[in-house]
Amino acid sequence: MELLQLHYFRTVARLEHMSKAALELRIAQPALSKTIARLEKDVGVPLFDREGRQIRLNTFGKAFLQKVEGALNLLEEGQREVADLAGLEQGSIHLATPTLERLSEPLNAFVGLYPNVNFRITQASMNEMTRLIESGEVDICFTPCALKRPDFSSKSVLNEEVYLAVPPGHRLSARRSVSLYEVANESFIGYKEGFHFQVMNEGFLRAAGLSPNFICRVDDAPSIAKLVSAGLGVALVGNCGGPKTPLHLLSIADPVCERHFQLVWNNKRYLSKAAHRFIDYVVRFFEVA
Repeated sequence: MELLQLHYFRTVARLEHMSKAALELRIAQPALSKTIARLEKDVGVPLFDREGRQIRLNTFGKAFLQKVEGALNLLEEGQREVADLAGLEQGSIHLATPTLERLSEPLNAFVGLYPNVNFRITQASMNEMTRLIESGEVDICFTPCALKRPDFSSKSVLNEEVYLAVPPGHRLSARRSVSLYEVANESFIGYKEGFHFQVMNEGFLRAAGLSPNFICRVDDAPSIAKLVSAGLGVALVGNCGGPKTPLHLLSIADPVCERHFQLVWNNKRYLSKAAHRFIDYVVRFFEVA
């Protein structure tokens, strides 16, 4: 059994698609298929159920994957720890986040100061981030929602007020603040269901006793801004620097609507010097911003 086989198996198991895995791994599909077949021969059982071109991880494969992920993660941690002990400055950081919108500036500044640090960034949902950090597949998560586990530590880096955005000429557009119950009968623009900001926004609305009518759900903040500006509805939006957009942004007096962005990591996993340095840098960046 070879280490390369295990890396290939983990990718195929995650994607459950040989062609996509071959593309991601940058190898020919026949070569990947042969590698997986050799691994199954070494293990002594099939790890995938095959139906035509479809492959699915079977019971044996799921059990084997848990051990493979644990072994590979430990090896990767060992590489980072040895690099730190050797006094190497480059280091590596694997970061997971649902959005880079708030993190792009400190990330760019950090890379400018430490160009030899090797970054890997994964865009993930809240549920995925919990799994990734528990398994050690990522070092740090940047999240607006708390990830509460006994072995997790976190540092708060940014508090962001959430505003009510209304179209030009709206009956409330001359106001500076509003209570959410005042827009109970309005049409709302929102993110798609399950999106992290949408989950938080719906919590604010429930706290105000609202069951709003969402007439449109989109993927990103610019789309929300365009639809609100077009007069299709109102929306809950964040703005780190305060109301500096063309939209009419009203402070929400009741209930309190804020997002608390955090950096989260797993105390049971090795965290490189580069990762510790990055955490401290991001905290300081927002303290003086």
